[in-house]
Amino acid sequence: MAEASATVSERRRISKIWVVPIVALVLGLWMVLYTLQTQGPEVTIVFSTAEGIEAGKTRIKLRSVEVGLVESAGLGDDMESVVVKARIDKAAAPLLRDDTQFWVVRPRIGKEGVSGIGTLLSGGYIQLAPGSGREGRREFVGREEPPVTPAGTPGLSLRLTSDRAGSVGTGDAVLYKGFRVGRVESSEFEVESQRMHYGVFIEAPYDDLLTSSTRFWNASGFSLSTTADGVELHTGSLETILSGGVAFGLPEGMEPGSPLESGAAFELYPDYKSVNARPYRHGLHYVVDFEQSVRGLRPGAPVEYRGLPVGRVERILLQELVADGLTGEGTSIPVLLRLEPGRLELPDSEVGVKALRDAISSAVSNGFRASLATGSLLTGSLYVTLDMYPDAEPAVMGEFAGHPTIPSVASGLEGIQQQVFALLEKLNALPLEDVADSAAQAVAHLEALMASRELQALPASLEATMVELERVLASVSDDSLLQERLGRTLGELERTLESLQAVLGTLEDQPSSVLFPREPELDPEPPAGSQ
Repeated sequence: MAEASATVSERRRISKIWVVPIVALVLGLWMVLYTLQTQGPEVTIVFSTAEGIEAGKTRIKLRSVEVGLVESAGLGDDMESVVVKARIDKAAAPLLRDDTQFWVVRPRIGKEGVSGIGTLLSGGYIQLAPGSGREGRREFVGREEPPVTPAGTPGLSLRLTSDRAGSVGTGDAVLYKGFRVGRVESSEFEVESQRMHYGVFIEAPYDDLLTSSTRFWNASGFSLSTTADGVELHTGSLETILSGGVAFGLPEGMEPGSPLESGAAFELYPDYKSVNARPYRHGLHYVVDFEQSVRGLRPGAPVEYRGLPVGRVERILLQELVADGLTGEGTSIPVLLRLEPGRLELPDSEVGVKALRDAISSAVSNGFRASLATGSLLTGSLYVTLDMYPDAEPAVMGEFAGHPTIPSVASGLEGIQQQVFALLEKLNALPLEDVADSAAQAVAHLEALMASRELQALPASLEATMVELERVLASVSDDSLLQERLGRTLGELERTLESLQAVLGTLEDQPSSVLFPREPELDPEPPAGSQ
């Protein structure tokens, strides 16, 4: 029987050399987990240029405190922009909102002064301006210029529009009674409407000064005017004289309106004089077709109703006229009017606009018409006057270029000319040729009558008659025989009448005296006893 033998094996042990890699791996995993837990989000910022931006070096700052770092910068897919990838600290992640803004801080010289001088030595950096919108945004479009008003600043944002740029630009001051209360944030020219658009920010608590009756005007430079009281000079602050600015306030005699909300739109007037000339915000537009010359009619000319200003002329619609088509038959000229209900003591609101629209619609059928009138004989300027013409031809309101139309009547010299033309047309319509033929026939008959023998002998007969008449008149003169005989006959006739009068008196006293002879009267006998 064989003896059992024990098998002895050596136990494998882990080498100590593996301790270091394992520890390093654990530390690496811990650092990765820590980094994932502590690092902030990555954001994408698109700029038009990478000037002042360098990957791994350019910092992102807020109030001079570093809150992020640029990790990479490269061209975008359109090859016209720069895409910057940056890592934001986790503590600053709540600052990334919908209206958060980024821009590169570099040395700049502008109306607000000199900024970014410190970047000449330290290099540029990206400034972060936190917003107040919804959190969680990660992609942004960087600004080329720093915002005039930082996001989150308390106040009110407004929009201004104007027909011309003037001297107002981004960064200009907004004044109230000469005191700076805000600034112009943006300016843009819109090609479609041919108007300038401005973004304006009024700081709190001055935004409480704004109401629906507020008006804005260009306060740049100065204005000089002469009146009956002398020379008037209006200037703004030294800042607005040098660089421009905008002012706001209430027109003369207008009460404050209702409070405003952010985003309200206003018109920017050229000056304060224009504000008082056009103080109303609400109005409605009408088109008037004039069949006479509009030379001297300019945009801004007044529109009056029986001497009361009710609006102004906006413009002459030449482009719309051409687009509508020219017939070559004496096309009338369309003029756009703006009528403002507030000028007629109606509410300066949509309620007043509706009331004025309804009144004009019913008045047209009763003879409401527009006409041109001369405002100045020296300059030849014209204005539009509205009035009732009961004898005007019936007309109805139409439409042109999207606006209702008001019928027009000729006035002034043009009206007189049309009346003369109408008279001439009536004269032309008369049967003048028939009248002329009848007159010619009458003249021919008259000439025949004048040439007749009877008419030629008529002067000799008249002359003989006149001689005989003179002889008769001479026979009845004072010293003629006929006159003597006539006098004697009249004397005898007078005596006969006297005798006849006596006979008539007797018959009246004694009617029987015609039949019985009258008894002779006895001599009177004296009474007895008388001597």
